Amino acid sequence: MNIRNFSIIAHIDHGKSTLADRMLELTGTIEPRRMQEQVLDRMDLERERGITIKMQPVRMNWEYKGDVYVLNLIDTPGHVDFSYEVSRALSAVEGVLLLVDSTQGVEAQTLSVLSVARELHLKIIPIVSKIDAPNARVEDIVSELTLLLKCSESDVLRASGKTGEGVADILNAIVERIPAPKSGESGVQALVFDFGYSDHRGVIVYMRIFGGSIAKGDSLRLVAAHADFVALEVGTLAPEERPTERLLEGEIGYVVTGIKKPGIASVGDTMTTVRNPSPALFGYRTPTPVIWASVYPESQDDLPLLRQSLERLRLSDSSLSYEEESSGIMGKGFRCGFLGMLHLEIVIERLRREFALALVVTMPTTVYEVTRTNGEVETIYSPARFPDDGTAKEIRELWAKVSVITPPEYLGSVTQLLYDHEGVVGDTETLPDGKTRIEAQMPLRELMRGFFDRLKSISSGFASLSYELIGMRTADVVRLDILVAEEPVPAFARIVSRRRVDHEAEAMVEKLENLLPRQLFELKIQARTMGRIIASRRKSAMRKDVTGYLYGGDITRKMKLREKQKKGKKRMLARGTVEIPPDVFLKVVREG
Repeated sequence: MNIRNFSIIAHIDHGKSTLADRMLELTGTIEPRRMQEQVLDRMDLERERGITIKMQPVRMNWEYKGDVYVLNLIDTPGHVDFSYEVSRALSAVEGVLLLVDSTQGVEAQTLSVLSVARELHLKIIPIVSKIDAPNARVEDIVSELTLLLKCSESDVLRASGKTGEGVADILNAIVERIPAPKSGESGVQALVFDFGYSDHRGVIVYMRIFGGSIAKGDSLRLVAAHADFVALEVGTLAPEERPTERLLEGEIGYVVTGIKKPGIASVGDTMTTVRNPSPALFGYRTPTPVIWASVYPESQDDLPLLRQSLERLRLSDSSLSYEEESSGIMGKGFRCGFLGMLHLEIVIERLRREFALALVVTMPTTVYEVTRTNGEVETIYSPARFPDDGTAKEIRELWAKVSVITPPEYLGSVTQLLYDHEGVVGDTETLPDGKTRIEAQMPLRELMRGFFDRLKSISSGFASLSYELIGMRTADVVRLDILVAEEPVPAFARIVSRRRVDHEAEAMVEKLENLLPRQLFELKIQARTMGRIIASRRKSAMRKDVTGYLYGGDITRKMKLREKQKKGKKRMLARGTVEIPPDVFLKVVREG
């Protein structure tokens, strides 16, 4: 079978998308006039940020020793938030290209994904990328990879996605080293690894066929969803959709289902035929939300649009979860689950761009288990529901096992950062390239409190991070409420460590003093916990000169006007509410 299914895995910004571009060019999959950078990154957000968010499968043809081979590539994201996308891709392929930046070396996320590839017994082709970079350490990285993979130096390929050097060797190695798909069941079995949505055609499922074949007009079934449908269209991706009459065993392609109901298609489900159903394939884990935040429309009139928009995003992003909730002050909205801070920012930005929604986003939080004094156990996703009345007997929170790889000169700063974020530092290890790997455990709450950004900052971008959840542990945390004009703002409420509550309170009121627009009356910004105010700032009122139109005359006239203005401001303060711009909420969330 002249088919090779493979994926590209690496740390963020190690050149995956650029290498994919050169492969598409060299195989003639995309005409030169239609070529653009990061061609598999379909969203504007991806090109702006220079990262892959939504993976895009693509089929290429490559001639090798007189035979034409079909190469199916699934490009994957490299940010730690999107590791679930990588696991989807790896379940659908037989081999991977392990890409390592010649200027950076092996990083934490690389090792994390490599362990997944090894568990799946995939063929690994090591590649040193960016060999044209002025500060490239090609031979050092080659030696590092030979030690890591226990392979010879000749097994390690060298390439530059920018210049195209070595890309033909990679395509040849894919044919030579990655095995062809094995023959599966006699019946039809296809693994769903992603899906999209079209207004006219419904859910479009991306899948890999492990047994049998699928043709247009077949009556098919999604096993886990117990949903039957007729294949309206089948085809391959190059990278745009190319309809065909039939998809064969071993191929990667798409099926148009016509399903227009959210929640039917799910990643890891098995597609089979209605007439002769086959058992489900071994699916992979459903992505679990790591952080939660409430999202409210600025105008309650937009609530139906927000609901429809989340349904649409859920159709193409199975890691997004949400449920409707109501707040006395904010009105109705949705409690949403995300994989991390970057995932949250991307979803909110997509809601604003693609659906023109003005949104209010609350401070994100992780999940907590609260045992009350009466023995009742409650799972809490929202700071607003967190007990602040002394009824909590025990509080438990999620912890993560963290692995940080850093150059030795930053070891002290990284260790201090871990301690600052309540980390329990464990083993340290010197890697073959001289870098140090630090193992630690820390609350997920602290990991999400800007840890990744601070790690990059103190290490000049050289340190890298991977993590996995390790269960619930006892927590000493309290709820911090923020009051603006003496009214609590639920969107700013957060759960913080008791030992840091004073520091967090001061930082929050100072940040809001700078972010909130000036009002016509003096604005009081306060932080409160356990019923007492622990930090306060006042933002001076906007001053309007009410005497500007007077020319000379009695001074008492000016005094009367100023006194009238003062009384007016007091009335405004007594009954006034403060309009908080939506961008302030997102800035507070982003800066944590």
